[in-house]
Amino acid sequence: MSQSLKSALAVLLTIVIGVGFALAGSQNGATVFGGFPLYAFGVALAFAINWIAFIPAFIFQSEKFFDITGSFTYITITVVAVILAPVRDARSFLLMALVIIWAVRLGTFLFKRVLKAGKDGRFDELKPNFFRFLSVWTLQGLWVTFTAAAALVAITSSWQKPLGIFAIVGFIIWLVGIGIEVAADTQKSRWRAKPENKGKFIDVGLWSKSRHPNYLGEILLWLGVAIIALPVLQGWQLVALISPVFVTILLTQISGIPILEKRADEKWGGQEDYEEYKKNTPRLFPKL
Repeated sequence: MSQSLKSALAVLLTIVIGVGFALAGSQNGATVFGGFPLYAFGVALAFAINWIAFIPAFIFQSEKFFDITGSFTYITITVVAVILAPVRDARSFLLMALVIIWAVRLGTFLFKRVLKAGKDGRFDELKPNFFRFLSVWTLQGLWVTFTAAAALVAITSSWQKPLGIFAIVGFIIWLVGIGIEVAADTQKSRWRAKPENKGKFIDVGLWSKSRHPNYLGEILLWLGVAIIALPVLQGWQLVALISPVFVTILLTQISGIPILEKRADEKWGGQEDYEEYKKNTPRLFPKL
């Protein structure tokens, strides 16, 4: 089976999964446009935005706008959901604000980073092949769908409740998470900016407590969002709680830590200081 055919099948499978998830999350949810589930509309919009962005990306063979498109997708589907929802409450506006703050911050950070680097090496082999490159943009649509699921389902749910202890606990966890993520990214950027650190691995600040503190922050903030959303999820809507689970699995088992750990081992493996750092510093959760 050719790589193009495999990629085309991956696109089809991704769409099928997205449709199934949209149907599950739409139960007991608001409808728009004469009965179309609002949550399903948000999922469709997530895929559509990425497919539209793929067109110029493929034509000009550029991945520079991939991450910023992801952030734009989060913001757009969340804002549209709040605007179209027949009932808007404090929970909806809180979730929308948290998603927007995170998306703007991370999207801007990643966009500046890829502009400075000139490219993202992950896409070098994918860009020339239509279906392989399309599969990446399609997967980003599903990625947004899974990650923002708890927030989007809660916003579009027909069952509303006043904010309570879940909102307080969730917001505190979100604050801790985004604080860790911002601090870790800032520390690494400043560390890399110093000429004397060129070619070295970072082991200071939060990076001395965890080898991937930015990912720890990412997991915590989406856990916070899920906790805020939990009180208004019913029946099949509870599938939206996959959000923090998905983020955790993605970052720790698939595209995050495993890839970075492999690159680090290839670059610094065998160095005494690196091996000592790796031995004494947890991959994700700091030692208590």
